[in-house]
Amino acid sequence: MKFTDGYWMLADNVKQMLRPAQVESYEVRGRQLVFHAPTGPLRHRGDTLNRPIITVRLDSPAPEVVAVEIEHFHVAREHPAFDLPRGGHGEVVEGEGFVELVTGSLRARVATEGPWSLQFWRDDVLLTESGARSVGAAQLDDGSHHVIEQLSLGIREYVYGLGERFGPFVKNGQSVDIWNADGGTSSEQAYKNVPFQLSSRGYGVLVDSPDRVSYEIASEVASRLQFSVPGQRLRYLVIDGPTPKHVLERYTGLAGRPARVPAWSYGLWLSTSFTTDYDEQTVLSFVDGMAERNLPLSVFHFDCFWMRQFHWSDFTWDPVTFPDPEGLLRKLHDRGLKVSVWINPYIARRSALFDEGVEHGYLVTRADGSVWQWDMWQAGMALVDFTNPDACQWYADKLKGLLDQGVDCFKTDFGERIPTEVVWHDGSDPHRMHNWYAQLYNQVVFDLLERERGEGEAVLFARSATVGGQKLPVHWGGDCESTFAAMAESLRGGLSMASSGFGFWSHDIGGFEGLPDPAIFKRWVAFGLLSSHSRLHGSSSYRVPWAFDDEAVDVTRTFTELKMSLMPYLAAMGEQAHLNGVPVMRPMVVEFPDDPATATLDTQYMLGDSLLVAPVFSADGMVEYYLPEGRWTRLLTGEVVEGGRWLREQHGFDSLPLMVRPGSVLARGSVTDRPDYDWADGVRLEAYQLDEGQSREVLVPRVGADPVRYTVTATAHGVEVEAPDAPQGWSAVVGGRA
Repeated sequence: MKFTDGYWMLADNVKQMLRPAQVESYEVRGRQLVFHAPTGPLRHRGDTLNRPIITVRLDSPAPEVVAVEIEHFHVAREHPAFDLPRGGHGEVVEGEGFVELVTGSLRARVATEGPWSLQFWRDDVLLTESGARSVGAAQLDDGSHHVIEQLSLGIREYVYGLGERFGPFVKNGQSVDIWNADGGTSSEQAYKNVPFQLSSRGYGVLVDSPDRVSYEIASEVASRLQFSVPGQRLRYLVIDGPTPKHVLERYTGLAGRPARVPAWSYGLWLSTSFTTDYDEQTVLSFVDGMAERNLPLSVFHFDCFWMRQFHWSDFTWDPVTFPDPEGLLRKLHDRGLKVSVWINPYIARRSALFDEGVEHGYLVTRADGSVWQWDMWQAGMALVDFTNPDACQWYADKLKGLLDQGVDCFKTDFGERIPTEVVWHDGSDPHRMHNWYAQLYNQVVFDLLERERGEGEAVLFARSATVGGQKLPVHWGGDCESTFAAMAESLRGGLSMASSGFGFWSHDIGGFEGLPDPAIFKRWVAFGLLSSHSRLHGSSSYRVPWAFDDEAVDVTRTFTELKMSLMPYLAAMGEQAHLNGVPVMRPMVVEFPDDPATATLDTQYMLGDSLLVAPVFSADGMVEYYLPEGRWTRLLTGEVVEGGRWLREQHGFDSLPLMVRPGSVLARGSVTDRPDYDWADGVRLEAYQLDEGQSREVLVPRVGADPVRYTVTATAHGVEVEAPDAPQGWSAVVGGRA
C-alpha cells in the first residue's frame, strides 16, 4: 500500500501522517529500551500540548535478533499471533548522543539527539536504517489506521522471500500484499504468504503480524523497503546472518524448523489427477503399469473424487467407484506403496458432517450466529472452526477413521478462501485469522499423523501456509499451467519459499492445468525428480508417463532411479533442514552469497550444498546457466567443466546440467527402485575435485539408528576413508569413477 504521492506529498486518501521527529526521552527496562518520540520539535513547554507521541520499543528475543515495536495509541495484544519468543537477550549500551541494544554482533542504535534515527549495525558495518520520514502512523479518509516502517536498501541490495511468489525472484520494484489467495501460479497472488524477507546483504526482516502486511520494495521510495500493517502497532524483527544461510538458520530457530519427513516420501508420487474418470480398476492399472515398465513408485494419491460429488468433505469413499476401499488399500500396500488422499477444511451442505458440525458449533458463524456459507467450490460450503478445540478433535477423529482404513497421509488442499466477515469460537480477529487459518488447519492434520503414525512418519502435501508452516512439511506449488513458462514460475515460487524458511517443496510434474505436450512433460520430469519431493498430478488429464510417448517412460525411469541413488545425500540434506532450517532446494545466492552473479539467478538452484541443477525450459534442449568458480563435474557423464562463467548447451530429454560442486563428497546409494532403504549399506562415496590432503566429513542418516560418519581424505593416489562404525560394503571413488 502506498501512502505518498511521489516523495514529498501524501496520497489523496491519507488524512494524517504522524512521524517521530526526535527522541524526547527513553527508559531502560531491564533488557528493553523504550523511546518516546514526539511528532514535532520541542522548543518550549507549549510544544508538548496537542503533540502526539510515537512509542518505540527495542528488545532481543534471541542472539543476533532485535525486535522493534512501533506504537501510536495503545492496543491490547491482538489474537491470533505468531508463535515467536519475546525479549530476554541483549545488553543496553549508552553513548554520546545515542543508546544501543547489543546482541552478539548486531547493534540497534537510536540517536538520542537530533532527528529520529534507528540504525542496525553488524560490528562496524551499517546493514540498514530507519531515518527521518521512515516511521509513520497514518489515518486514511475511510477512518482506518496503519503503521508504516521504511528500512534503507543499499546499492545492489536485493530482497527475496515473502512466501511462495511466482513473479520475479528478486522482489525489488514490487508491491506485495501478504494475503493468502487461491490465485494459481501466474499472478501476484500466492497461496503461501510469509512476511519475512531475506536480504542479499545477509540479514532478514520478519514482520510479526498474521494480518495483511503490505510491502513496497523499492517501489514507493526507490531506496527503501517499506512495510505497513493496519492498526496502531507494528512489530518487526531484524535478524542478522552474516550470510543468507545463517539468517535462515536464525529465522527458523525463532519460527520453527521442519519436522523430519519419512524416507518413503522422497519417492515418486502418482495421482489419479483431479477431474479424470477413475475407479479401482483404473488405479490398479496405473500402479501395475508403472511396475511393468520398471518405474519406481512410492506413493499413490487419490484426488478429490474419491468422495462423492457435492459431498466434499465427508471423508466417505464413493461406494460406486470404490465399493471396497479397505481391500483396495490392502492391494496398494501389498505392492509396497503408501497411500495419500485429498482433503480440505470445507464442509458442503450435502455432507453428512454439515448438520453434525452445526449441531455442535464446529463451523464458523456470522455475527448473527448463522453458519457462514457460500457456493464457491462446493454448494452451500461451510468452514471448520479450528479455533474451537472440540472442532479440532472432531475433524481429527474423522481423519483417523481413514488412517484406520489404511490411508498413510493427506493432501491438505485449500485453506486460503477464509472470510473476514465472521465470528471465531475463541474471539480471534477475523482479519488476522485469514492467513493464520492455514497454520491451524495443517497443524491439526499433522499432529494427528504424528500421534497415529509416529514422529518422523508424518507428512502432508499442503498448499496454504504462513509463518510456522515450514514446521509441517511438505508444501507443493499449487495450480500451474502445463507450459514452460509455468514451469519457470513454479521454480521461482520454490526459490522464494526456500528464501522464506521452508525446507521441503514440490510441484506438479508436467503442470496441473491443461495437457502438456511430451516435450514439456519430459523436461518437467527431470526438474521434478531433482526436487525434494516429486509428484505426477494433473487436472483433467492423467500423468502416467506412457500417456505421452515411449521416451517419457524412459526419462521417468532414468531420473527416478537417479533420485533413489541419491537418497543418502538427499536424506542428509533433509536432516540439515530439520536440524538447522537450511532448505534442501536452495537459491544460488544462499550457497554463493559472495558471487555477485548469483544474486538474481532464478532459473537454476542448488539441490543441497553439492549439486547444481539447471532445468531445461525449452523443447529443443537449449539451456543457459551460470557456473560459479571452480572445477565442476557433470554428474551424468563425469566431464569436468571450468566455472566462473555462463554456459550455453543443448541437452537431450535424458539429460540436463547437473553439476557436482568442487570439493564435494557425494554419498550414493546401492538401491535405485525405492527411497526407503538402509542408505549406509553399500554406500558409494564419490569424491570430486578434492585437493591432496583435503578432507571431508560425510554423514549418512539411517532410519531408526544413528547416522554413519565417514571421513574422506584425498591422497596422491586416490582417497582414504575412515569409517569405524560403518556397515560392510561401502566403497569410495574419485570423480565418480572407480
